[in-house]
Amino acid sequence: MEFFNNLGKIVLVVEYNGRRYYGFQWQKGCPTVQDELEKAIFSLTGERRRVSAACRTDTGVHARGQVVSFRTGFVLDPRKFVSGLNHFLPEDIAVAGATAVSARFNVMKEAVSREYRYQIMNRRPRVAVENDMCYHVMTGLDAGLMNRAAGLLIGEHDFASFVTGWDRRESTVRCVYAAGVEREGEKVAFHIRAKSFLPHQVRNIVGTLIKVGTGKITIEEFNNILEMKKLSLAGPTAPAHGLCLMKVIYADNSEFKYENLCT
Repeated sequence: MEFFNNLGKIVLVVEYNGRRYYGFQWQKGCPTVQDELEKAIFSLTGERRRVSAACRTDTGVHARGQVVSFRTGFVLDPRKFVSGLNHFLPEDIAVAGATAVSARFNVMKEAVSREYRYQIMNRRPRVAVENDMCYHVMTGLDAGLMNRAAGLLIGEHDFASFVTGWDRRESTVRCVYAAGVEREGEKVAFHIRAKSFLPHQVRNIVGTLIKVGTGKITIEEFNNILEMKKLSLAGPTAPAHGLCLMKVIYADNSEFKYENLCT
């Protein structure tokens, strides 16, 4: 390794199974994805560096396309960061790619949207193979009705009804760019893309969409819940293990480009 004259910045695309972690962000005395990444960086470089992430996923939530960055004093081919960090990381966390960026690049602030997917296994028998990545719903779901309800989320709305325990002064208005539900065999998947999300927003939406899919509420009632803007009105909150951060999207003219990743 050679030293940078000034600290360089490396961006990683990371995937993880969040089942045994208390979310991404570091917490004292609890296993987190951030802590494991920082320990791996120290093992590889000897540096104690703080990792920044584009999204702070909650306890039990997975990721296929989390984007993180860290500063380093070493000049190292990005491919070496991929292989080196994966050597020290536990099996349920993996670096999928790496690239060098300028010190001014901010993985969180420069992201234009985030895309999440919630996966449901819709069948009567219990699930063995994918039980840590899918929410098992035995009652039949009408994915077509759920998709129509999900379409009502697109655009700028006040999502207060889909927030649990929001006691901050920040706005509960968010803009959703895309949302929908599709079925493929026994699997029913909800996808949503927005610039940012409120705490538990996606899981509360899923819990309410399941009520639509099982006939417990109508699409009109789903829309009424959205329009009432009343805290904790939606739900119940779907379990965390069905939710996955699929991708963080950056502008076309962004310094960070997926096609430049080394693997």
